[in-house]
Amino acid sequence: MRRLLPVLPYLWLGAFVLLPVVITLKISLSAPATAQPPYLPVLDWSAGIEGWGTFLEALDFANFDTLANDALYRDAALSSLTLAAIATAILALIGTPVALAMARASPRAQPLLVALVIVPFWTSFLIRIYAWIAILKPEGLLSAAAMTLGLSAQPLDILNTQGAVLIGLTYAYLPFMVLPLYAVLAKLDPRLTEAAADLGAGPVRTFWTVTLPLARPGLTAGALLCFVPMVGEFIIPDLLGGSDTLMLGRVLWSEFFSNRDWPLAASVAILVLVLIVGPLMVFREAQQRRAEAPR
Repeated sequence: MRRLLPVLPYLWLGAFVLLPVVITLKISLSAPATAQPPYLPVLDWSAGIEGWGTFLEALDFANFDTLANDALYRDAALSSLTLAAIATAILALIGTPVALAMARASPRAQPLLVALVIVPFWTSFLIRIYAWIAILKPEGLLSAAAMTLGLSAQPLDILNTQGAVLIGLTYAYLPFMVLPLYAVLAKLDPRLTEAAADLGAGPVRTFWTVTLPLARPGLTAGALLCFVPMVGEFIIPDLLGGSDTLMLGRVLWSEFFSNRDWPLAASVAILVLVLIVGPLMVFREAQQRRAEAPR
């Protein structure tokens, strides 16, 4: 039994990570069909080796060729990466001072502040995004407040724009940026900033030269936790972005449920996987080289 324990994590990863990816890759190399399942070829296990040969010969990369040559999918991929990157930068700008304020609060107040950050998770994600529709629509709360305060003479047209998508992404993923940053900043020795102040560094210089470099692991973890799921986000661009906002999550849903083109939808899923795993692998290699570099 003890010999099986080290193998169990690999069995779990193989069954619930590797196998679904292999199945998705196989479907992405197939062709759509009016059948059940809605794609061809389907492996005939009873045909033996000849069945395997026929099955492998029928697979092709036509769907990936469509992704490469169709501007719709290129624009969707570029839009997803751009919006995810911008939202991640906004989250870093907002989350860093929030996490720093939490870390510098009194020990009695810190648990309450952490609870306030986690409170949104107690409500359904879908309901929270629907609430932003009521806030951002022309007759919504934000527009009414702006007109009441004299900031705008007419209703604000924010809903169904990329700006609304960025607002939704920033709101939804802010806890994922704040919590890793707080976990790192709360462990920093306050004597380091005191020493920087004693040496003549002001608050801004102390932040840039002492606090921020030491908080880099938390900032990196938060950026990855936000950027990776935002690339494939579907609900936020669908509800807040309107028909003009292209993101891979919406394209994937449309191909799968509306067009019933499972092979093309699977190829989009593989594209999302490559766009996500690629930067992660590059980051991991950079981290390993940094750890192995002589000091």
